[in-house]
Amino acid sequence: MFNFLKRKSSNRKLFVIGLDCAPPELVFDQWRQELPNLNRLISSGSYGKLQSCIPCITVPAWSVMTASVDPGQLGVYGFRNRADTSYHNMTIANSASIQQERVWEILSRAGKQVIVVGVPPMYPPKPVNGIAVGCFLTPATVAKDANGARVSRTFTYPAEMSGLINEWAGGEYLVDVKEFRTENKDFLLKQIYEMTEKRFAVIKRLMTERPWDFFMFVEMGTDRIHHGFWKYHDPTHPKHEPGNPYQDAIRNYYHTLDEQIGQLLSLLDDNTAVMVLSDHGAKKMDGGICVNEWLRREGYLVLKEEPEGTGIIPFEKVEVDWEKTTAWSSGGYYGRIFLNVQGREPSGIIPPERYEAVREELVQKLAALTDPQGRNIGTVSYKPQGIYREVRGVAPDLIVYFGNLYWRAVGSFGQHSIHTFENDTGPDDANHAEYGIYVYHDPRQSQGGRELSGLQLMDVGPTMLDTLGVAVPGDMRGRLIR
Repeated sequence: MFNFLKRKSSNRKLFVIGLDCAPPELVFDQWRQELPNLNRLISSGSYGKLQSCIPCITVPAWSVMTASVDPGQLGVYGFRNRADTSYHNMTIANSASIQQERVWEILSRAGKQVIVVGVPPMYPPKPVNGIAVGCFLTPATVAKDANGARVSRTFTYPAEMSGLINEWAGGEYLVDVKEFRTENKDFLLKQIYEMTEKRFAVIKRLMTERPWDFFMFVEMGTDRIHHGFWKYHDPTHPKHEPGNPYQDAIRNYYHTLDEQIGQLLSLLDDNTAVMVLSDHGAKKMDGGICVNEWLRREGYLVLKEEPEGTGIIPFEKVEVDWEKTTAWSSGGYYGRIFLNVQGREPSGIIPPERYEAVREELVQKLAALTDPQGRNIGTVSYKPQGIYREVRGVAPDLIVYFGNLYWRAVGSFGQHSIHTFENDTGPDDANHAEYGIYVYHDPRQSQGGRELSGLQLMDVGPTMLDTLGVAVPGDMRGRLIR
């Protein structure tokens, strides 16, 4: 528990709008003039492309941003992480996975009152000097009791806010859409708009009915609509059909989002600075690389028998001959390749002195990957020890951006090819991109729409603290954005 100080006497506030997956190409370029409220912040403030972390994934990116350390220091490399050096023990990241203090925890200790809504990972919510509301990883916010009646689950700190937030949301606060990988696009759109409307309704109540010096929320609708509708919107997407009925679905959602943001801005006074942030961007997905199938064909992964059945066969369902296997992988928006090392894995076969040679061999072979027409797709591999200050937990031995993120990693079997154009976890049109957005607006001092360069995620946390006059801890890695 925090030992909270008494609230300091200061009128300076900071309001932070998080738009998961919002790309600079849409917000700063393509649709800027159509988004009057965001454009006003950009034109009178400062802005720039915000370089995400490696990997550019929602978890850990928001923590990298608000704790100002890299994923290796966090020991979190995605939603799912190896719990140990066994072969199948994976855990889902949650708030307990983040051991470093995040901005609102530092502000809480400094006596600032904070409200934080849905900043991943934020379930279960930790104590703060104010209010914390769970993120999209939260289980459903309502359940049924023994009599079948709907009751609120605890997804907030303090716990008693859970029922009130569900009430403000009209009965059930939605932390995420219930199903975003679906072919029923009308249903998906309805879910996204409903979730966003409920989120903003709750935010308005919190803004006006509870005290705060620092308010931060993350809207997941931007991420969900990109993954669900990118092929309809992007004429360069391989599955794009001109004149399709959902061609303006993403654009129209941004218009709605801008209107909602305008309503929030109207509730702020002239002593409140505003940030608009995204953790990463979005880009078209050209296809998937069946990475475990590739490893098998290259002789690195050996199965005891051919996978049974047709269709998608999860990696966990096949029998691996670990005593003959050198490497295996986990799929996702980026690829994670793990090596089977003597003395580390239970049946490791790579001598420690050969570890680096095997890893480098894989890097070179991955870089040579082509599309079905034989054209190199530009795959980039990263060694954690080369990009992180330290490596905690059980990191992947290689972090792989297939086709520089125009291709995703498919970990399952059953495709009978290295290349696939169907996602093994359901319909998905977009991958993550390396740059998100940063906008800073101070109503007390116009910056004239100055475009900044060289910004990266770890710079944001220190800048938040500095804005509120709180000392930046020495272990924060980022620099202040001036």
